[in-house]
Amino acid sequence: MTTLSIFDQSQPETARTVTENPSEIRELLAGKGIRFEQWSTRDLPADASQDQILEAYSNEVAELKAECGFQTADVISLNPDNPQKEALRKKFLDEHTHSEDEVRFFVRGQGLFYLHFGNEVFAVLCQKNDLISVPDGTRHWFDMGPEPEFTCIRLFSNPEGWVAEFTGEDIATRLPRYEALAGASG
Repeated sequence: MTTLSIFDQSQPETARTVTENPSEIRELLAGKGIRFEQWSTRDLPADASQDQILEAYSNEVAELKAECGFQTADVISLNPDNPQKEALRKKFLDEHTHSEDEVRFFVRGQGLFYLHFGNEVFAVLCQKNDLISVPDGTRHWFDMGPEPEFTCIRLFSNPEGWVAEFTGEDIATRLPRYEALAGASG
């Protein structure tokens, strides 16, 4: 189930707020400038290609492109048998920002976005049918867990795709990881 856990940076071991209520999650995230929606998902074969997935969601992707000025969309998919899963997980685990919005729609599976606002960290466990849009300049990181299993549509303003600017802060090492926050869900 989609879950939002809010941590104080000074007490990163325990969340001060936890909610699984989609309306409350949307409202709390909107208060920080984060777009969160839940879209209807389509029945697709487990081995659906990028083209099949993008075609199934073509109307939603076109609407987001028109509304937000995105230039490209692609699909990222990871499974537990991926031989590069450890390296891929590590790539996203350090706090970073982007010069464009980071948009993900979960077609299947789940992943954990951490959003850092001043002394607070919002950990959002996104699942199938969740759309999250992290505005440019927002400090964040992503944990796909040790056994990643997800497929996401990604939208980009920059046709070159994902470009991170790492902050050098160690906040990501002080908060509970995917295994602690999503282990029972995934």
